[in-house]
Amino acid sequence: MSEMEMEATLQETADETAEKSGEAKWYVAHTYSGYENKVKKDIEKTIENRKLQDQILEVAVPVQEVVEVKNGVKKPVSKKLFPGYVLLNMYMNDVTWYVVRNTRGVTGFVGPESKPVPLTESEMRTLGINIKEVHIDVAVGDMIKVVTGAWEGNSGEIKAINEGKQTVTIEVDIFGRATSVEIGFADIQKM
Repeated sequence: MSEMEMEATLQETADETAEKSGEAKWYVAHTYSGYENKVKKDIEKTIENRKLQDQILEVAVPVQEVVEVKNGVKKPVSKKLFPGYVLLNMYMNDVTWYVVRNTRGVTGFVGPESKPVPLTESEMRTLGINIKEVHIDVAVGDMIKVVTGAWEGNSGEIKAINEGKQTVTIEVDIFGRATSVEIGFADIQKM
């Protein structure tokens, strides 16, 4: 069997497996420290070469913007949230597992005995990854009421909206002080 025939067979197997598995899930791959961006780039190149765009949907190295002070000068810097890890939104099958697992710099998937375990909804929310996008018709300055969650029953004026995390920021009264809290779109109702 030629290499082209083998790749075509692998692609057909991947397509069939993806159809059976339902929906893509987020997985975490462990990498050598400092190799996260190289691993991301290599996986993206493999996705393009093997035409796996419908199998591995997204490869992410989450970063956070922080301000460092060096020699009295403030400077914005991007820091990796999880050094040594790469997040992948993909359909888990033999082909996608093989592609990720055999990428240079990847030591394995996060899970028992390196068996990939998808992130749960709450873990994904903590990372700022939204499973289902919620669209609401609110703007900064609108009054909202919290209908579910830890802040249920509170209401306040929207101070900020974060579309990426799907949250709004309002101020609530805690021990007599106005404190800013983030509330998910799904937990609020416009007043």
